[in-house]
Order: sequence, then structure tokens, then C-alpha cells
Amino acid sequence: MQAPQTAPKGGEPILKVMDVGVNFGGIQALKQASFQVRQDEICGLIGPNGAGKTTLFNTVSGLVPIDTGQIHFQCRRIDSMAPHRIISTGICRTFQNVGLYPEMTVVQNVQLGGHFGSQAGFLATALGLPRARHEERELHDRAMKHLADIGLEGIAQRRTGDLPYGTLKRIEIARALMSSPKLLMLDEPAGGLSHGEVEELGGMLRRLRSESGMTLLIVEHHMRLVMELCTHVVVLSQGMIIADGTPEQVQANEDVIAVYLGTPA
Repeated sequence: MQAPQTAPKGGEPILKVMDVGVNFGGIQALKQASFQVRQDEICGLIGPNGAGKTTLFNTVSGLVPIDTGQIHFQCRRIDSMAPHRIISTGICRTFQNVGLYPEMTVVQNVQLGGHFGSQAGFLATALGLPRARHEERELHDRAMKHLADIGLEGIAQRRTGDLPYGTLKRIEIARALMSSPKLLMLDEPAGGLSHGEVEELGGMLRRLRSESGMTLLIVEHHMRLVMELCTHVVVLSQGMIIADGTPEQVQANEDVIAVYLGTPA
């Protein structure tokens, strides 16, 4: 097996995953996984089904504890933090399955992404006290801004359950933006999208990164999107990182070719 290639140079590392191991009932889902994501880059995390991509995402977001290794975000160790504390450090993520509330409006769903930092408290909100009303207005304004960022302000008052799947994916990204993330983690954002919707998604993510300076880490099976969008690609297979470099380096890597084409390395 080839040694993983050196990741492309760029900004300072914002996320460091160091020798992370995860075991599920004796099954080793991650084996000494190590890589870095640099400031302002779009990093793609790819690999066949069962490679450990979502498990790795879940360790960074605090949903799965690690057995070995360390995870650092902006020089701060986060692998022992609760998920809500990790969000407060500047990391937010989406999931493979859209988790929106169909009976609520689009803007209401997006506003929910900002409630983790609410200062008014449940009782003040329930009683409609002035502080809570002011905070809700601010959340509404921010939600409308993020909907405008992704071109969906025109459907802000629509019932979410009446909208197509591709639109729901974009709404979920807008909701994630409500936490003002420094690192936005997207779990299969192109899953279930048409060719045209994938193209729109790529353009939207490029624009968000360019305008906000946000760093993106993306798990994705859509190889064309990954290779055209990402400046840095990490490849997992059977819980191990087998390649780490530019899209061009990864495409030429013998181990990656073997994994995807089933030919001996």
C-alpha cells in the first residue's frame, strides 16, 4: 500500500484529527485516522460504503466517542466535549437524512439553528417577554439573510413539507449557517439531487466559502462534485486513510484506484 500523499499547502490547520480509533463491539470502524483541514479550504472526505466516513464525522461533532487519539479544533482539544459545546466552538454539521420539521415554515426551520445560543431562556420565550421577542426578531432577520444567501428568501413562508427534496437540502444548510460556523461539515449534501441541483449546490458552496471565509468539510459520493469543488481530498477505506492530497493526486493514487475499481494495487 502506498503511503498517503501530503495534503496540499494552504492556510493554517483549523482541524486536526490525530490517530483516531473507534471500536463498535469489537469492530474497528476507524484505525489511527489522521488528517488536517486547513483554514478556508474545501476538503472532501470520500470512500466506499462502510469506509468510516460518517463515523469520522460523528467523532468530530461529538456524537461518537473516540477510543484512541485526539481531535483538535483551532488548537483546542474537542474530543471529550459534548455536542452542544462543540457547536459553540464554531463547528456545525448537516446529516445524510434531512431533519427539518414539515409542518413549520422554511424560515421557522432555519431559525431553529440559532436557538442553541439563545440567552432569553424557555420561560421568557413562552411568556413572550420583551427580551425574548427582541431575540426572536433578530433570529428571524438572520434566518432571512441566510435564505437570501442560498437564493430561497422567496419561499420563506412556505410550509417545508410541501417542498422538493433538493430544496430541503439547501434549507438544512441555511439552518446550519445560523450558528455562524467556522467549520461547516456537510454529510452527503448531493445525495438524492438531480444533475442540475448538484451543479447549483456546487456553485452555492463555492460562493459561501468565498464570501464568508468559512472552511468546509464534505462527505460525498458524487465524485464529479468532489473533484471539481474540493481543493483537498481525503480517502478512507475500511477505517483507514489511504490517500490525502489534491484531487489530481488522489485520482492517480494506486490504492484509491484499487478500492474503487476492484483491481489489485
